[in-house]
Amino acid sequence: MSDLINKPDNALPKTVIVIQARTGSTRLPGKILLPLGGKPMLVRMYERVAASKSAQEIVVATTIDPQDDDVVKHCEENGIKCFRGHPADLLDRHYKAGIESGADVIVKIPSDCPLICPDVIDKVLNFYYSHQNDFDYVSNLHPATHPDGNDVEIMPMKILEQAWNEAERGFEREHTTPFIWERPERFRIGNVEWETGLDFSMSHRLVVDYEEDYEFVKKIFEELYENKNDFKLCDIMMLLDRKPELKEINSFRAGINWYRNYTGELKTIDPEKIRKDIQ
Repeated sequence: MSDLINKPDNALPKTVIVIQARTGSTRLPGKILLPLGGKPMLVRMYERVAASKSAQEIVVATTIDPQDDDVVKHCEENGIKCFRGHPADLLDRHYKAGIESGADVIVKIPSDCPLICPDVIDKVLNFYYSHQNDFDYVSNLHPATHPDGNDVEIMPMKILEQAWNEAERGFEREHTTPFIWERPERFRIGNVEWETGLDFSMSHRLVVDYEEDYEFVKKIFEELYENKNDFKLCDIMMLLDRKPELKEINSFRAGINWYRNYTGELKTIDPEKIRKDIQ
């Protein structure tokens, strides 16, 4: 790991990791508060993000809807900083969470990634720190190669502010960053690929959107958490090699993502990275 992430915080731009979280999921309502290893999934995910060596500050950004009062309650009980913002405009929520936190840089991580690897977060952040004068936006998603559920997106507040001021399409507001990465002619886009040289983004599903995903994640925690509570992506992959039947729990959902709803509008997404939902 580069020495960059071992420098004092004041040697780096103030970087705030924002975990977007709400209970109103349509496919699996209340998923972020479902139990995982004895605690709500959101708390377990926070722990994994906090295990990142490069995490300076972490904020859970939930909504002002009364149904998300429980999110605030669990954050308070676990000493997690929480921000409440717009229910549907995620761009607004991220931008204002950044303003309130005094951030120079925002890291966007969705709350349905409870198996996210701290090392992946560090790798993407360290790349950004090493190239912050070269890129306006850095992620591991354009194109994605890591197993789905290791989403990390990074942008300085000044770029996020431009998107906040100018984005007009519904999906640009709802998904926070498309205004940026859909304009490579305007913004300098950086990407971090999985160091294995493999592309498991459409074949391995470590994200929680459906009941089967939750069952899969529970099994991973049952297998790994007790002996190694900071288990990494490599531990998950080795487990799946040993017990391939675990992967089958939700493998028929692999490759399904939100891009499927905007196939006619997203010009930078490879059609091979878009798979329609299963009814």
